[in-house]
Amino acid sequence: MTKTIDPAIRELILQGLAIPACPLALNVERRFDERRQRGLIRYYEAAGAGGLAVGVHTTQFAIRDPKIGLFKPVLSLAADEFDRLDARRERPLVRIAGLCGDTRQAAAEAELARRLGYHAGLLSLAAMREADDDALLNHCRATADVIPVVGFYLQPAVGGRVLSHQFWRRFAEIENVVAIKIAPFDRYRTLDVIRAAAASGRDDIALYTGNDDHIMLDLLTTHRFQIGGRTVERRIVGGLLGHWAVWTRRAVELFEQCRTIAESGEPIPPEMLRLAVEVTDANAALFDAAGGFAGCIAGIHEVLRRQGLLEGIWCLDPNETLGAGQAAEINRVYRDYPHLNDDRFVAEHIDQWLAE
Repeated sequence: MTKTIDPAIRELILQGLAIPACPLALNVERRFDERRQRGLIRYYEAAGAGGLAVGVHTTQFAIRDPKIGLFKPVLSLAADEFDRLDARRERPLVRIAGLCGDTRQAAAEAELARRLGYHAGLLSLAAMREADDDALLNHCRATADVIPVVGFYLQPAVGGRVLSHQFWRRFAEIENVVAIKIAPFDRYRTLDVIRAAAASGRDDIALYTGNDDHIMLDLLTTHRFQIGGRTVERRIVGGLLGHWAVWTRRAVELFEQCRTIAESGEPIPPEMLRLAVEVTDANAALFDAAGGFAGCIAGIHEVLRRQGLLEGIWCLDPNETLGAGQAAEINRVYRDYPHLNDDRFVAEHIDQWLAE
């Protein structure tokens, strides 16, 4: 029997949320650091995030390697921490689990996520690079039979593949799709998804930006299309972003500002456009854009290390580290845009978050 989403959770997703993509906390031996993993989750909740995505690209896909065996432990620990946090919250955190691999693997991961209480699965299609649309859609339907699905347009530079407007138009016909994370880092391909969602006629599929290079403008823009002789408008209502894994308190504040402006229909203040450029510039440093995004996860770790939330920048792959010149670029954006960080907020609460 298909697992459908709780209507209250779906409504939260449709309203729009700030959802960080959760990093993986490791110690110097590259072993799972459970205390700091819990500390990260507590940080995101305290910073105002409306949910969290676990087991996604930012968490490192290698957690699924049988020799590493961290997929279930990481999702289980996060679920336990969500339960603790939700016990004192008015609104639950929306729990998104990353799903990867071929259909057999994705369905198994979806089943585990469902058992652990995750609300939806963010479905990566990176493992099916050569599959045609029919095969991809069958894969998506099979996974959606297990857990509600968030579609994922991942940029090719970090393992994604090109997906057509027609694919997304057909994807939107899958009943158990609740949202789409749009992250091709490409304006044309972003519009393919938004236009497909508009053409589908469904108003129960939320659009989320994963375009870390275009965050604020994605959130501020109303997209208007002519569909079947009528005008249809769609907005990207939230974000599910690796960028929001750092400086999260400030990111949530900017998200709320963007949402208020977009919903008002008023002109966008010039200051918001200037901030949009600054956020993109900061992301270029954090994600190692100059190095083809090779240091995108290590860059996130570096900021969290500077704040004391992580002990180091270690990734599961010893070769995965900061790119050439990336540390200097992070220094630059710290210096040039001090209003984008939340170091003071972290310093005030970190001892509480890292308490056993």
